[in-house]
Parts: sequence; C-alpha cells; structure tokens
Amino acid sequence: MKKYKVYGIGNALVDTEIQVGDGELTAMGVEKGVMTLADEERQRELSDHLRGHLVAAHRASGGSAANSMIALARFGSPAYYCCKVAADDNGDFYIADLEAAKVAHNLRGNRQSGTTGRCLVLVSPDAERSMISFLGISSALAFEDVEPAAIRESEWVYIEGYLVTAPASCAAAIRTREIAEEYGVKTALSFSDPGMVEHFRDGMEGVLGNASIDLLFCNEQEALGWARCKDVRQAAEALKQIARRFAITLGARGALAYDGSRLLEVESSPVKAVDTNGAGDMFAGAFLHALNSGRDFADCVRFANLAAAKVVSRFGPRLSASEHDELMTEFF
Repeated sequence: MKKYKVYGIGNALVDTEIQVGDGELTAMGVEKGVMTLADEERQRELSDHLRGHLVAAHRASGGSAANSMIALARFGSPAYYCCKVAADDNGDFYIADLEAAKVAHNLRGNRQSGTTGRCLVLVSPDAERSMISFLGISSALAFEDVEPAAIRESEWVYIEGYLVTAPASCAAAIRTREIAEEYGVKTALSFSDPGMVEHFRDGMEGVLGNASIDLLFCNEQEALGWARCKDVRQAAEALKQIARRFAITLGARGALAYDGSRLLEVESSPVKAVDTNGAGDMFAGAFLHALNSGRDFADCVRFANLAAAKVVSRFGPRLSASEHDELMTEFF
C-alpha cells in the first residue's frame, strides 16, 4: 500500500477574500471571473483601495491544488503537496496551515529569501470570484523542487493548471507528469482557469504530453475554450483526445463526465450560491477521495457535486474539518 493517495503540485498563495460590486471591478480594471496575474505594486494598490471591504481579517493558505489536497486529507485520504514559499511570515503561516490539515509537504529546509505569494479573491454579488494573484516566490517553483520519492509513493499525481504561467513552474509540472508515468502513477490535471487555456495553451499542451492523462478536471468555459467550440458535448469529444477520463463541471447544472466508455450527466443538488471560490478545488479533492475509496465514476461525481455545493453556499474556499465529517457521514 502506498503512503499517499495523491501527490499535488501547485502554487502556494496566502488568500484574502473581499466582497465587491461589479462596478468596482470595472473601475479597478479587473476582469471578472478569471485569475489575473499582477506584480506586487499592483496588488498592494488594489488592497489599499479595498481595505474597507474585507470580509475577514484572517489569512488563509490557498492555491488551487492546495485547497484540493487539504480537502483530500480532511476526507481521510493521505495527501502530499509540492509548492514553494519564502522564508517569511506568510511562509511560516502557510506551512502551519498545511500541517494543521495533516498534508505532507516539501517545505522543511527548502525555503529561500523572498516573498510568499498572495491572492486577492474578489467576490461579486452573483457569487462569481475574480482573482488577482501576485505569485512571489511561487513562480520560481522548479523541477528541482519535485520529489520523485513522494511521487513513487503516491497513487495519483494532481497537477494544477495555474503552473503554466511561469516557465520554471511549467517545467516542474511537466517533470512531475514524466516521473509519474515512469513509476506507473496515475496522472490528473486541472485546467484551473479559462485564462490558462486561452493564454497559455502551449504550456498546457506541454504538461499534457503526447499521451493521454488519466483524469482531467475543468469547468464548462475551460472545456469550450480548449475545444474552441460553443457546445459542451462537442467539447467533450475533443477532451477524449487528451484524457482517458474527465469531469466537466457545469455549475448549478451539475457535471458532464466521461468514465472511459460513456458520457454521464450528473445533476447537482439545488443550493443558493454565495461564493464560488474554491468550488472546483473541492470538486477535484472530493472526486479523488471517492475514486480512491473504490466508488464508481458516477458516485465520484455525485460526491464531488455534493461537496462543491456545500462550499459555494458559504464564504471561503474550504470547509471545516467537521463539515468534511458531515459530508462523509451523509454519502459514505
């Protein structure tokens, strides 16, 4: 039996979530519904402008794959996270948060001077999230940071699509996939954001490689962007060329999934969305937990839909440990 169910690799960002109106997004020049990279000065300028809007003053460790690994660990699946933080206060906080969730990591004795990445998460009245990310030292995550021994001891690797935004981290993602294939470890990838598909397609193709990955996660907009079409079923046919199995999240309409032989339409439970931040991350984490627990593909989608619906009904990208327990009791 392997030590970890999933080895994740992605950015390490300390999040601050802020409620804003659509007019404010326009006034600040923020593109709604996507992740936008910014330098430290631009992010600080936005933070100062929005200081009176803070939902909460506390920090939260973030990054898409980090949210998924924390969800996995809280559901009971041992997880490992490969990322990069600086030798600063936010880096200390980030490590403590991972360890509180019992997620193993590569950060001990592997920190340099610099600035740990930060993300402003701007939540609109319609629950849509828009993110302004300063990657800081996370953009320097490199293939030297990848841990082959931990990959070998994992059932899956899970690669965050946001890594394609920087040459070093894109190379780390590619190296992770290559090592996984060498050791016979199953591979999973999240497209992460429509902008990754639109603006960084070459990097994403490099991460995908020449052979199909085992499992792909994306939302409808990302699927349509990859396939360059306007019909989600047509997009699904295109995804079959790059992934053996996949799940396309459709928001309130549930998900369209391919189990390797047939397409499955799985409805989601009705819920009033308050904040969509973290919904896709939770979907992936819950799905992988159910898959590693031996559930069939349709059940994996149902559990992932259930967990994602719980996340969007409240503020913040993650659930408490007790809420994970409640979901497990309800479904398993």
